[in-house]
Amino acid sequence: MSFQVKEPILVIGLGGAGSKLAIQAKDVLNSDCLIISNDQKDIQSGNDSIKVSTDSVINPSVQLIRGAAYKEADQIRSKISKYSTIILMTNLAGKTGSAISPVVSEICKESDKGLISFAIMPFKYEKDRIFNSGISLKRVRANSECTIVLDNDSLLESNPDLSPNTCYSIANNAIMHVVSSLHSSEIPNQTNILTTSKNGQNMEESLRDSLKMLYDNTTPNAVKRSMLYVVGGNNIPVGVINSITNLTNGILGESSSQVDMVSSNESKIVMLSSIQGMTKFEKYDPLGVIPQENTLDWAQPDCSIDYKLDLYQLE
Repeated sequence: MSFQVKEPILVIGLGGAGSKLAIQAKDVLNSDCLIISNDQKDIQSGNDSIKVSTDSVINPSVQLIRGAAYKEADQIRSKISKYSTIILMTNLAGKTGSAISPVVSEICKESDKGLISFAIMPFKYEKDRIFNSGISLKRVRANSECTIVLDNDSLLESNPDLSPNTCYSIANNAIMHVVSSLHSSEIPNQTNILTTSKNGQNMEESLRDSLKMLYDNTTPNAVKRSMLYVVGGNNIPVGVINSITNLTNGILGESSSQVDMVSSNESKIVMLSSIQGMTKFEKYDPLGVIPQENTLDWAQPDCSIDYKLDLYQLE
């Protein structure tokens, strides 16, 4: 089945990167926007927002931010109550995104909202962030009707000459291409891997890098369907479009691929592939490879809450 986008739509941005994406998506979709963060710098005037307070702690842990976010659950629930579709923008490499994403997605599921989540995963060298990102992604996938994942590390793996900021820009542009097509394209109700390439390549090279990025995230037999966004397609020769379509059909299967044209000044391939099976992100959590039916887990993710109990040390 495909995800059904129903109006009214609310775009929620978490943290710095998530808030920037949400503001862009709001303009593309002509929807409302909500920013949630524990950092005042992320909250801009002119957009509805919720400040998650960690009181006097200036360098809070993921668990502390998450505990503080649960205190705002009623306010979040009230903000989303009048909307049918929630689009969640989050960078799980960031402390705020990985902390608050499970909370917001859980509230959306409990409120019976149609939730589509866009999640950005960390670079491999960000070792202190990998575990928390894997835990958060597991929760977000379970709470969302549709999850779209873009892996910064596999983008950098395909293009080792890119700087982190360039990777962020490429990732954000790829996400916006998918957002702009939500009203016209069908996205399966499952996990989807979003892949792309750097600018300045010909279309065949862009397709190659997109496929390499995809297979860095999962195995070929796990890919069930792919949507190929030909960015700038109206300015690309029909013969080139036909060539990359035939290449894609030969690799993924003719019945498993679809081509969509996207108007843009740049020319590249953006690929959205639905996955059934394991991805590399399960390995971010050492227990993630264990089947869910054989795992005991908390209904809520780990969080830290200061109950201010007056406990004395006994000597």
